[in-house]
Amino acid sequence: MRKLPLLVLLTFVLVNAFAQNTSYQKAVKSFDAYVQNAMQLWKAPGLSVVVVKDNKVVFNKGYGMKDITTKAPFETSTLSICASTTKAMTAVCMGMLVDAGKVNWTDKVSDIYPELKLYDNYASSELTVKDLFTHNAGLGNADLLWVFDYGMDTIIHQIRYLKPAYSFRSSFIYQNLMYMVAGEVIHKISGIPWDRFIKDSLFAKLGMNNTFPNYRQSLVSNNHITPHYMYEDSVVETIPFIDSKTIDAAGGVWSCTDDMGKWIGFMLDSTKINGKRLLKQETYLELFKPQSIVTEDEFYPTKQLTHSHWTTYGLGWFQEDYRGRMVQFHTGSLDGAVAIAGLIPDEHFGVYMFANMDHTEIRHALLYKAMDLFVFNDDRTNWSKDLYQLYTKRFAAYKAEEAKTDSARVLHTKPSLELKNYAGNYHNEIYGDAGIALQGDSLVATFPNNINIDLSHWNYDTFLGRFEHKWYGKAFLRFNLNEKGNVSGFNFFGVEYNKEEE
Repeated sequence: MRKLPLLVLLTFVLVNAFAQNTSYQKAVKSFDAYVQNAMQLWKAPGLSVVVVKDNKVVFNKGYGMKDITTKAPFETSTLSICASTTKAMTAVCMGMLVDAGKVNWTDKVSDIYPELKLYDNYASSELTVKDLFTHNAGLGNADLLWVFDYGMDTIIHQIRYLKPAYSFRSSFIYQNLMYMVAGEVIHKISGIPWDRFIKDSLFAKLGMNNTFPNYRQSLVSNNHITPHYMYEDSVVETIPFIDSKTIDAAGGVWSCTDDMGKWIGFMLDSTKINGKRLLKQETYLELFKPQSIVTEDEFYPTKQLTHSHWTTYGLGWFQEDYRGRMVQFHTGSLDGAVAIAGLIPDEHFGVYMFANMDHTEIRHALLYKAMDLFVFNDDRTNWSKDLYQLYTKRFAAYKAEEAKTDSARVLHTKPSLELKNYAGNYHNEIYGDAGIALQGDSLVATFPNNINIDLSHWNYDTFLGRFEHKWYGKAFLRFNLNEKGNVSGFNFFGVEYNKEEE
């Protein structure tokens, strides 16, 4: 084969590089305009987004306000909540310990961390380190344990009382508890608490100096987002950030797109730092292997528009096919703020976005638009419009169900007993204590972590509860009576509480 002259070869490289940069410039211009238009449609107060392509940060920009009250700008250095996009970072931390020979993915958790016991003895004895990351251990969603802000020791103990929602490894239900356990296992194996391990072994090595393992440590900075919520009347208001002392390994990291660009680039470059791998190739590949099949109910509604043929979960990553490519992605959601990370490793493409409004699905719109523009050079699909319509229809269906429930209400009924007879202390084996108190001429329910609910009579012995944190919404609380006609307990969110004897 005849070699090309050096001058011709250099010319080819330069022309190719110029064409590539020109393509990026076009995509950058289109994406920038698209973000601004999408923000108006979704009424998002502020966001920042970074795009990495071919080992370079090709886009990184902040938009809007980090707080609608102060009007302070949302910048690429503004700290926001990674939430559940933290899970992929915790998986990398475990991968480091696997590479160090301190643990194997197939090791039994019971041998490493005997404090953890599951309701099902077989699952408890067979649960492996990898099972902590795949959402298929049989647990349903028990987020109330960390929402109530119990300590980790309490949460670990209470897990044994959670009855399986499905048989071990037979299905998929997304939950946070096993990732929280993974943080404890990392501590047990390494001798270093998860927050210090991830900070020293991952963030410091990547130069992510404005990234913190939890909210408490992030307070060294004064550049944070303020969470926001949009109520049904389309009014956007600020809400307080409610910290949890246990969610860290499952969703506690705070960062900014300046730093998340480094994280995305690191994951696209097979975890290389300055040309040297942090993880072995086989460990890196294990992160992206499909580990669990995600059921349709547990995947995102976006599937209705992407028409993916399969949906799976790796180690900290949701997975689907899009335009013939395998996409690794994950959302993050905590009260008043969201995040999303997306990768197409085969195309050396990644995107990360923060936004400071509760469950604003502008994140998915920008994820797919960025893929279209920077990978497929395609600007035809208006993802923002299409997804807005999709979620608007879903909300309308929810409101129709709510109206149906309202129409079934039996009017002009009264509680079986005087309100004072419903007051008292209640207990659930898993979630602990709750109280019902009579305040004036109405009832108030109290749960741990200062979660208070005003109760108004609905019909018979069912009351409609409105949360003091009004962005939590409302839910029914139904009292149970025993054969003597006395209050024996109540049901709230499907959880049964028994009344304690006075």
